[in-house]
Parts: sequence; structure tokens; C-alpha cells
Amino acid sequence: MCLAIPARVERLVEPESAVVDMGGVRKEISLALVDGVREGDYVIVHVGYALSRLDPEEAEGTLRLFAELAREGAA
Repeated sequence: MCLAIPARVERLVEPESAVVDMGGVRKEISLALVDGVREGDYVIVHVGYALSRLDPEEAEGTLRLFAELAREGAA
């Protein structure tokens, strides 16, 4: 099973890389597969690569769902 995670772009490092925030975890990823990404955008990340940009409302909804599932799993 593969899992791609929404992440918010915090800063562009180079033309083809950025630092993203994935629920408090910051990671440098490649933007080589996606054009026109800007700071503040949401992207779908899989194995260190942004696969596509994501609508902010959809990304935030998915992140809320992940947080709920994590709380339920901890209970």
C-alpha cells in the first residue's frame, strides 16, 4: 500500500525543492514533478516527491481526518 500525505510548503529551497510541514514534521522534498509551486501551497507528497498541488480546503480536511484517526488510535 502506498500513502501520499498532504503537506504545506513552508519555503522554497531551490527551484526544484522545498521544505514542507506535514503535521508538525518538517522535511525537504523535491518539486521536480510539479510546476508552479509557491510558499503556502499544499502538495501531495510520496517518498520525498511532490506529486501534485492540492486545494487548500481539501488538504486541511484530510489533515483534520488524519488527526482524528490518530486521537482515536491513541485512546
